[in-house]
Amino acid sequence: MFMKKINFYWMIPVISLLMLSCKLANKDQLAGSTTGSTAFDIKKAKSFIDSINAKFSEQVKNGDSVALASHYWPDAELLLSNSEPIKGQDILSAWGSMIRMGVKDMTFATTDLTGDADFLIETGSYEMKGENNSLLDKGKYVVVWKQENGVWKLYRDMGNTNLPAPASK
Repeated sequence: MFMKKINFYWMIPVISLLMLSCKLANKDQLAGSTTGSTAFDIKKAKSFIDSINAKFSEQVKNGDSVALASHYWPDAELLLSNSEPIKGQDILSAWGSMIRMGVKDMTFATTDLTGDADFLIETGSYEMKGENNSLLDKGKYVVVWKQENGVWKLYRDMGNTNLPAPASK
């Protein structure tokens, strides 16, 4: 019971931070209306995210950890289950380790995308497969994309498994 209370109270500031960081002034921004001199098009953003996810999957298949790490900002954080936050240059090592451990394929399905011209929050599910198309993991993720000077990259990448924890001996 005590752990549930801690987790609940810890989630409130995290959710608040995500909401604030998105700078969602109003729903019109998401619909593509003009704010100032530019318009934000959420459909165009969704198309871009889908293309990056497809490219990401291809780079996993090719075992290209350098290309995978290039999708992240230098101050990015990768937040995975049962792991301390992985930051900056260590993201390259993390992807290299996953590939060496036998990850051969990853697929992503975006279930929600919201944001504006500076930040996007993508929610979705993933599947990770190994040799002979064997399921290694499946779960859900939340990604915060950050745009600077016309370039979108991963700023925060958090995923966790849907699979049960292995039984302890």
